[in-house]
Formats: sequence, structure tokens, C-alpha cells
Amino acid sequence: MSLSDPSLPLRLGTRGSPLALTQARMVIEALRAAHGWGENAVEVVTIRTSGDRIQDRALAEVGGKALWTKELDRALLDGEIDFAVHSMKDVETIRPAEIVIAAMLPRADVRDRLIGVETLAALSRGARVGTSSPRRSAQVRRARPDAEIVLFRGNVDTRLAKLSAGEAEATLLASAGLDRLGRVGIGHPIPIEEMLPAPAQGAVGIETLTANNIVQALLGAIDDAQTHACVDAERALLAALGADCRSPVAALAVRSGAGLHLRAEILTEDGAECRSGEAMLLQKGDAEALARRLLDGASPRLRALFTGA
Repeated sequence: MSLSDPSLPLRLGTRGSPLALTQARMVIEALRAAHGWGENAVEVVTIRTSGDRIQDRALAEVGGKALWTKELDRALLDGEIDFAVHSMKDVETIRPAEIVIAAMLPRADVRDRLIGVETLAALSRGARVGTSSPRRSAQVRRARPDAEIVLFRGNVDTRLAKLSAGEAEATLLASAGLDRLGRVGIGHPIPIEEMLPAPAQGAVGIETLTANNIVQALLGAIDDAQTHACVDAERALLAALGADCRSPVAALAVRSGAGLHLRAEILTEDGAECRSGEAMLLQKGDAEALARRLLDGASPRLRALFTGA
């Protein structure tokens, strides 16, 4: 394989959910446009992950975010696929040294969307809100301490079906995923001032082997540098916090002048305590400094949710 004449078709590994397959098609279309490839230049290899199989328990109980990536990682390392596509918010902060995030597509809407009611304030007292996200759970409880959180796992259709079946009065889903699936009119976007999103929300990442310089170069042609920089900053904050899948944390970086403006918050699981902060990132280490400030002012109860404390 050479950069001027790569061995085609390349094999793109992905989960099999409707959203994952849609995102895989987005990657293929971007590569075809960038390189002038034909329709058969990339082959989709669907891989069922542990996260797809285990739907009745929270991620923290069954292995965390690795449930979404470990089978795709194995396929990459074993040479079964040439690259893999992920929703970046589902990718563990610390990745294997043999694997590199080679590209990210332009970021989509980062907001959460509330489905079932127009606003959290409009929820009836004691209403059930379906989610599996510690961040969303904590943010909902912060705004509505009376709300009951019920576990919602599964793809978009599964969660919407649970809502329709009356298992909850409301649920929250990422606007980006709904938009990519053509569900533009469903739900009500929550302003980021009211609900800061998950780190890397709305971003699609593509990974390949660190040693595969040719595929890295091919993927580099579709890398959105601004998205990549913002998501890297948010992930640097996660790493410095020592956050894992049970840690309620929100963060969003945006381009501002010569640097990035990063907003972040960490919460207790019930939302009773919230530490928020922001920083201009002008050099390496600035995201880590923000993480230290958040942890330094946190109570022991809040600090216990983050191994960086």
C-alpha cells in the first residue's frame, strides 16, 4: 500500500447501530470527496460490541466506555480492519499506544435535547427522567431535585420506544445523533448555559494504527483541525480530573482568538454540589490547570468521584 496507490477497498470498522452506521457513511463520503475514490473504495465491517449486547445495566457496572471500543480495538490490532469510527464522547480518555485518533469530522450540534416536555421546569413533580448518563442525571437532579432517574440504555429508537411505552415522562438525547438520523424535529434543545454537554459530544472520530502512516495520511485529508483541537482539550481535562464513566463531568471548548475557551463543571451524583470554571487555553497544560482548580475547591464527596483528586 502506498499513499498514491492505496490498496482498496479499505476496511472501516463500526458498531452496527443505526447512528454508528450513519456516521460510518459520513466518513466514507468525506474520504471519497477528498480523494476522488469510487463507491467501492471503502468496505464497512460491522462489529458488535459489548456495549451493544449489555443493555440492562449502567456502563459503570459492566466495564465503562471500553464496552464501546474494545472489540473495534481488537479488530484494528489483529488487522481485520484498517480504521474505525467512533462517537468521540464514547471513547476512553486513555487509549492504547498502538492506536491513534487520526481524524475528526466537523463537530455537530453539541446540545442535549429534552424529549417529553419542553423544559425541565415543566416536568411534573416527581417525574421520571430516563437516562444512563451520570452527567445528565446529576444535571437533571441539580435543576429538579424531585425528579426520579430511571435507567435508559440502548440506541435512539430503543430509548424513544421506552419513553413511548410510559417508562418515563422525559428523556435526554444528543442533538447531534438525532440530527444525523433525520430526527430534526424531535424534542427541545437545551441551551448550553443550562446544561453543559459531555466532553467531545457531537464529534465523530476515526482511529487507525499508530504504525500505519499511509492510512493516517489518508485520514488526515478529512480532519477538521478546529474540532480536533477542541475535543483534545476536553479530553485533556478529563485525563487530568481522572474522570471515568461514573464521574459526572461536562466540558466544552470553543475557538476564541488565538486560543481555546474551555468551560467545565464537575458534580456530585445527586447534583447537590457543582464546581464550575473556565479558562483560556493558550499553551499545553492550561486544561490541566483548570482541572486542578475544580478539584481543589471540591468537597471530599465530590473529589472521590475523580481519581485525579
